[in-house]
Amino acid sequence: MSQLIDRIQEGGPVFMVPLVLIIITIIVLFIVGLLGKKKLVHVHQLLGHLSLFGMIWGFLGSTIGLISAFDAIESIGNVSQPMFSGGVKVALLTTVFGLITFLIGRAAMLVLTIKSQMATTKEES
Repeated sequence: MSQLIDRIQEGGPVFMVPLVLIIITIIVLFIVGLLGKKKLVHVHQLLGHLSLFGMIWGFLGSTIGLISAFDAIESIGNVSQPMFSGGVKVALLTTVFGLITFLIGRAAMLVLTIKSQMATTKEES
């Protein structure tokens, strides 16, 4: 758990905290979708939008992080390989969290779609 918190801090709070909040929101919406029968379509759409937003937010954070890293490299001049790889690692953390957000959201959508189809099949029987 401490390693996860360290990664969140390394990635920068501006991009990582919203991604964590989006993951929590996706999990809550998934639970609401599993427990409730009404407005499943709205929950499904919201999960889709949140998962896509999380992925794009992660890519944006990664892009901004890489630009910042390259600006620092340009100003310093000669940079060691460990310093460069550390900067790239930090920049890619938001991408990883964004993709995890996307995968969690899409998995939740898949489960809710299966639940909806099973309910429709039972009603038709």
